[in-house]
Amino acid sequence: MNIRNLSKKIKAVNNVKKITQAMEMVSAIKMRKFQQTAIDAKPYQEFLDNSINNIVGGLEKNISKLLIPPVKSLNKTLAVLISSNKGLCAGFNINLIRYLSKNSDYKNTDVMTIGKKGASLANSIGYKIIADFSSLDSLENVSALFDFAVNQYEKGLYNKVVLFYNTFESFLRYVPTSYVLLPFSYEIKEKETDIKHFAKTYLIEPDPQEIIHSLLLNYLEEKIRFSIIQTQAGEHSARMIAMKNATDNAVDVLLNLTLLKNKLRQQKITYELLDMIVSKESVEFNK
Repeated sequence: MNIRNLSKKIKAVNNVKKITQAMEMVSAIKMRKFQQTAIDAKPYQEFLDNSINNIVGGLEKNISKLLIPPVKSLNKTLAVLISSNKGLCAGFNINLIRYLSKNSDYKNTDVMTIGKKGASLANSIGYKIIADFSSLDSLENVSALFDFAVNQYEKGLYNKVVLFYNTFESFLRYVPTSYVLLPFSYEIKEKETDIKHFAKTYLIEPDPQEIIHSLLLNYLEEKIRFSIIQTQAGEHSARMIAMKNATDNAVDVLLNLTLLKNKLRQQKITYELLDMIVSKESVEFNK
């Protein structure tokens, strides 16, 4: 390898470093924005979870068809997969697809997607994509996606609808998670008797049968929105870290190439000096 080729490589790596630095800065700005949104949304979502669970916990299962699987439904699962539209975010999407494959059977699971990367990866490993609601703004298609999922569920085409997404925990940590949307089931830490006693303190007007179904629909749709917010925060965190690692790697490569270039330059200078000395000695010897 000569010095000219090394100089070209150093220039190329330096350009890569500048690009990754710029992308790291952009991702950091977006991460702070979406991270704050995710943090602000979490208390409201936790309060909503507890309220809905307490209300539904004291009611009969047949009060809404969202609480029980449809009669004569097929033994199939509909997975709602929320991922990113863009790559360059390390294992953010790959880990989610691995989690999906471990927790579902691709032969009996169809997939609806929000996020182009998730759709592409799920399709590549054998899942059937029945609908893709990816767009520049992932939140704008939530209502259409949810209406489609509920419609498929109520027709009996699926006996379960499961949400798969990445939960944002910190800018260094995101965890693949699943949540069963349909049939809806409540989970409360208190004892069953305490649940029913607490549920009776709610005054539901005009009648539970008239509003619980609509209430659950609104709640589950909001659950999808919250999952998208979590995914967006995790995506930009993962991309910022990936770009930082890429920048650090580019710096290491630059240092190594620069060191090699300096060694080659020094070697060339040494050889030239040796040639001059040998030529001088030869001339003096011939005299």
